[in-house]
Amino acid sequence: MSTYSQDLALALQLADAADLISMSRYQSQDLVVTTKPDNTPVTDADKATETAIRQLIAKNHPGDGLIGEEFGEESAGKKRHWIIDPIDGTKNFMRGVPTWATLIALVDDGEVVVGVASAPALTRRWFASKGDGAFVSFNAGAPRKISVSQVSNLEDASLMYSDLIGFNERLPAFRSIMDTCWRSRGMGDFWSHMLVAEGAADIAIEPSLALWDMAALDIIVREAGGSFTSINGEPGPTHKSGISSNGTLHQKVIAKLNGN
Repeated sequence: MSTYSQDLALALQLADAADLISMSRYQSQDLVVTTKPDNTPVTDADKATETAIRQLIAKNHPGDGLIGEEFGEESAGKKRHWIIDPIDGTKNFMRGVPTWATLIALVDDGEVVVGVASAPALTRRWFASKGDGAFVSFNAGAPRKISVSQVSNLEDASLMYSDLIGFNERLPAFRSIMDTCWRSRGMGDFWSHMLVAEGAADIAIEPSLALWDMAALDIIVREAGGSFTSINGEPGPTHKSGISSNGTLHQKVIAKLNGN
């Protein structure tokens, strides 16, 4: 049994519970939507999903800390803590677009060691734990190990992004990358990065993200053989932006995005 296999098993159980709640509210006629102080939307499904996950973590690992998008941080002084985004892609969820997921990560001593991205409306779930590789399952079927692509030239690369908001002074550089790459698509949110992990895409760039948007994606991409950093090249999910790639292309993208 690997070091984090039991933690991954719990994370998958958390995802099962989340899927039941989120899918029961998806496309419902009485979905309750409110606006948070940062002017982003939140639904009753976001809150119910995070509440359920928090309760299960408290039951199974009461000593672990927790950071969640909707109900804040309870991780002070904790060596281990979970990072939860109950519904990544809330705007999609609200409008009936199936590109949304529950993101669950475990951090141990400052390192993300377990990650799950569960997208029930897409019938897909990606997961990874430190040293054990990354996997995807379809329709709750047998997991399949995934790995990033071997594309080595930007001219042959497939680029994913959400939209053009947030690039600010880097927007001309990003447009140059788009023009250089073989193709670009605005898939957005978690899915862009999971396509990189699967080898279906080669680069995913998002200039403005929160910790809970990235933590689970970080380890899944890395365990698939790729790289995950900020747009400045800082490793990990703590720097408010995210670039995932197959690794081979990473420094080329960082250099071009930063005008080098």
